[in-house]
Amino acid sequence: MHRRNFIRLAGGGTIAAATAGTLAACGAVGSHYPAEAVEAWKGPVGETDARRRAVAYAITAPNPHNLQPWLVDLREEGVITLRTDRERVLPHTDPLGRQILIGHGAFLELLVMALAQQGLASEVLLWPQGELPMAPKDWDSRPVARITLQPGGAPDPLFAQVLLRRTPKTDFDTTRPVAPELLAQLLGSAQAGAPLGVGGTVSADHLPALRTLCWESARVELLTPRTMMESIHLTRVGPGEILQHRDGISLNSPFVRAVSALGMFDRSAPPVEGGAAYKSAMGRFEGHSRTAMGFVWITGTNTRSDQVHTGRLYVRQQLQATALGVGMHPMSQAVQEFAEMAPHFERVHQLVLGLPAPRTPQDATVQMFCRIGYPEGEVPATPRRPLARFVRT
Repeated sequence: MHRRNFIRLAGGGTIAAATAGTLAACGAVGSHYPAEAVEAWKGPVGETDARRRAVAYAITAPNPHNLQPWLVDLREEGVITLRTDRERVLPHTDPLGRQILIGHGAFLELLVMALAQQGLASEVLLWPQGELPMAPKDWDSRPVARITLQPGGAPDPLFAQVLLRRTPKTDFDTTRPVAPELLAQLLGSAQAGAPLGVGGTVSADHLPALRTLCWESARVELLTPRTMMESIHLTRVGPGEILQHRDGISLNSPFVRAVSALGMFDRSAPPVEGGAAYKSAMGRFEGHSRTAMGFVWITGTNTRSDQVHTGRLYVRQQLQATALGVGMHPMSQAVQEFAEMAPHFERVHQLVLGLPAPRTPQDATVQMFCRIGYPEGEVPATPRRPLARFVRT
């Protein structure tokens, strides 16, 4: 989700060459998005229906490329049915739909927490009409989950962090190590009975290899035209585009806005290896990787249900990180399942699970892989679409 920082002047001409350093310094992440674009982070203002109030919190969930791929059906009294918006998938970087379903799990966890905060317990049934097919192009309207509401529900202490949660897409402070005790608290944020494994490290002996894996796998995504163009097509430049879409990869720095206004922000082709745009992009990837002060990961089988459970656990970890004052940022490239990434996919499993290559179908899968550390400066909220865009009544 740090892809905001790799969109540069793809033409690689004089302007790009002269300003690559400036772009790297400003980071291309706007710290101030239009207020309307981030109004979701105020919570369910003016909403009185318990289900709509819960959905208003849930739409702040982390999700790949900020696609916000959720649809909720409220037509059945006392029930919330969660479906996937089939137009909001990533066929190139996420060809099996695993990351999209992790985003659904994060949404589901915040939804359940928000209902409990209102005194409502949730009976969650995954895949009430069967699992979605393997490829997103074959997905249909069958629901991911059916949530039946009942009286009761104990408030979750982590709910206080929901509207404060941020995903830092900047370098971390390398003068502030993450204490092993904090890592243990972060890994302990799973609810009892979750069918997943968690792990992490802040060991100076382990960090170099994991940092290298991050930037090397990012390079693959950057140099694979179809995966890079998938991100470029989701780029929103300046207040006008950000307000129009309120999703995707938002760029709002003054320099990028000026370049776009002059018609020099090329979104027709990926950066060329060795060009100024490529060097600037890789500089940001390497910066994020080099400043990682620890890593955490979630593992499980690669079933559809485990993918959803991963999202539920992941957002709880981020909420716990928020409470602890530490940043948590997915470095998702190495766990992507497109062909060009295969060597790095094997490598991440070797490094964090000690598995030999090649893996077998019985081996655990690394579902989430994140860097942790202390952000330098403000971390902005990410734009969200209006509540009405998600609700079917």
